[in-house]
Amino acid sequence: MNDDTARSILEEIALLRAAIERLSGPKTAENDLEAADCFVWEPTTSYLQPVETPNRIDISLIRGVDHVRDILVDNTTRFARGYAANNVLLWGARGMGKSSLVKSVHAALLKEDGLAAPLKLVEVHREDINSLPVLMNYLRRAPARFIVFCDDLSFDHGDTDYKSLKAALDGGIEGRPANVILYATSNRRHLLPRDMIENERSTAINPHETVEEKVSLSDRFGLWLGFHKCSQDDYLDMVEGYARHYGFDISIEDLRAQALEWSTTRGARSGRVAWQFVQDLAGRLGRQV
Repeated sequence: MNDDTARSILEEIALLRAAIERLSGPKTAENDLEAADCFVWEPTTSYLQPVETPNRIDISLIRGVDHVRDILVDNTTRFARGYAANNVLLWGARGMGKSSLVKSVHAALLKEDGLAAPLKLVEVHREDINSLPVLMNYLRRAPARFIVFCDDLSFDHGDTDYKSLKAALDGGIEGRPANVILYATSNRRHLLPRDMIENERSTAINPHETVEEKVSLSDRFGLWLGFHKCSQDDYLDMVEGYARHYGFDISIEDLRAQALEWSTTRGARSGRVAWQFVQDLAGRLGRQV
């Protein structure tokens, strides 16, 4: 065999190897759980993407939801200390701090003593719900405790991903990993639009069984925490809390008047609207928040 033939064979082997690698998909990434406290799940490579600067606020700034806040803190504290705890569905009005509360509770517990293991927050995007069993299988063997978090969760017509979530909540034959808990937020109490439930009820051969299968998804969350539209007093309390925290140089009268005008132009009162007003006010005062 001459040199040209040998080189040609080696080139063909290299091309064949590259083709096989492309067909086999992306390589599984190496995860480093020490890299951060928060991660985003990337299912194509089974990679936990570290989030170095999570978008969250101090838990003391979340107002108007004291009751559900205390329940979530208690449930998460028990889980972090190695005790039994429930999966949680936070549902209700938009902009009332559901996802902010989950992230803030996690941050608050990182400062606590007596944790059974490092506490990590892993966000799973809605479109990646069907990869939950793979994620659970990986986390089961990891030396930490995990809050798996899915924000703005809901299912529409023809969507079968809810079955993956049911499997993750129930855990199948192995059960849910003892070091994993699931938190989800949604605007819908049953995670399905009302017309979808009614359509299933009217067209199914056995309407009760069909509806029961889908509605029972939310039943698999041990805790349902409801978030309702806030009153004017709650809204102003949120704004004043932010103003005190950031040390804004403005009178209470002016602050309240401007906050009410802002909410009127938005046609809503919520924690999100309060924060948007505070950001606008900070900019006008030449401040950062």
